[in-house]
Amino acid sequence: MIKIMAILNVTPDSFSDGGLFAQDKKALQRVATLIEEGADIIDIGGESTRPQADKVSVDEELNRVIPIVEAIQSRFDIAISVDTSKPEVMRAAINANVDMINDVRALQVSGALEACIDSDVSICLMHMQGQPKSMQKQPHYTDVITEVGDFFTRRIDACVKAGINRRRLVLDPGFGFGKTLQNNVDLLKNIDQFQVHGLPILVGLSRKTMIGSLLGDVAVTERAVGSASAAVVAVMKGAEIVRVHDVRITADALKIVKSVLN
Repeated sequence: MIKIMAILNVTPDSFSDGGLFAQDKKALQRVATLIEEGADIIDIGGESTRPQADKVSVDEELNRVIPIVEAIQSRFDIAISVDTSKPEVMRAAINANVDMINDVRALQVSGALEACIDSDVSICLMHMQGQPKSMQKQPHYTDVITEVGDFFTRRIDACVKAGINRRRLVLDPGFGFGKTLQNNVDLLKNIDQFQVHGLPILVGLSRKTMIGSLLGDVAVTERAVGSASAAVVAVMKGAEIVRVHDVRITADALKIVKSVLN
C-alpha cells in the first residue's frame, strides 16, 4: 500500500519550512490540513538535517518534539513518525507511542540500536554519506547503487544482530544526503534494485535541490509539481512511502499511479 508521509518541521531552520510550524497552535492547524489533504503519516522533525545545519541539544530537541507528538495524539487519529538520530529522543518518542523512528543516521549513533530494541515501532534506516554539516561538499561514489545497497545490508544485519525484528525496518536511499545530482537521478532510476532486501522503501525527494536543478534552478516554493512528479516515478519504481511537503498535489498524482498499478 502506498503511503504519504507529511513533513512537519518544528524547527527554525529547515530548508523549506523552517520556523513556520514551530508553535503548537500553528503545528496543529498544519496537521489538520495535512490529514484533510491525504496524509497517512505525520513525520515530526526537531533538528534540521539540511546541508550546513547546526546541531541541536538533546533537551532542545525533546522540548520541540515530544509536546507536539502528545498534542497530535490527543486530537487526531494519525500515524506519527519522529525524525531523529538521538537515542534519548527515540526513547521519549517510543514512550509517547509513536509509530516510527525515522533516522537519517540509520541507528549508527551510540545507543540508538539499544533505544529501539524493546519496542515494536517501525524504523527507517536512511543512507547518508558524511554528516549534514558537510555532506554536500564533495560526495563521491564508484557505484552509488551498489554502495547504498551494501550499506542497507550492513545496517539490516546490525539491527537483526542487536535483536530488532527485520520486519520493523524501512529503507531510505537518502536523496540529497551526500549525493550529487547525477547520484540522485541514478538512485531514482534504480529504486527497484533495493527491493532485493524485501523491505518497504521510503523516499524523500520533496522540494530538494535535485528537483530545483532538474527544473532549471527554480526556487524552493516552485518545486511542488516537480516533487510530485518525482514521487510518481519513485512509486512506479517500487517505493511504498513518499515523504512530502505538498500533500494534496502528491495525493492527486498518486491516485493516478494507484489506478494504473491496480
